[in-house]
Amino acid sequence: MKKFVLVISLIAAFFIYPSQSNAISMPCSLTLEPVDKSLRNAKGVALIYKVQLYPPSFARKNISILAVHLPEPSSYGNYDSYEGFAFIPEEISWRFRLYPTPEDDSPTWAGRFDLISAEMKNVEVQVRLSNSQTEKLGPSVLIKNIKYCK
Repeated sequence: MKKFVLVISLIAAFFIYPSQSNAISMPCSLTLEPVDKSLRNAKGVALIYKVQLYPPSFARKNISILAVHLPEPSSYGNYDSYEGFAFIPEEISWRFRLYPTPEDDSPTWAGRFDLISAEMKNVEVQVRLSNSQTEKLGPSVLIKNIKYCK
């Protein structure tokens, strides 16, 4: 009888718990790479982790992005800023403004979004051009899938 219970428990554990290959462990970070390979110096990093907000509620997930050596947004057309953009295909997306630092040559762009309750699976993280007046989102400049999160 003990063997039977042990076998049933092992089988149940195998089918009930998700595969480790589908889940990421948090906190993790990923390097965002330029879509246009001629932007050799443009890079970004995304930090993804669970955050406990106040007043106390259930834990949410945070995506924080820092991007450096990006071209002036206006060099791409009618854009004046960058935004962080993350999405699960066919399900949900999040967008948040990235703010420039006051550096002279090329500012560092940074921002965060704290209110994610979805499972962080198959998430694409991007830095995209944006027009802050029209709220029009432009093409991706930096990109990476969460499966590369370490």
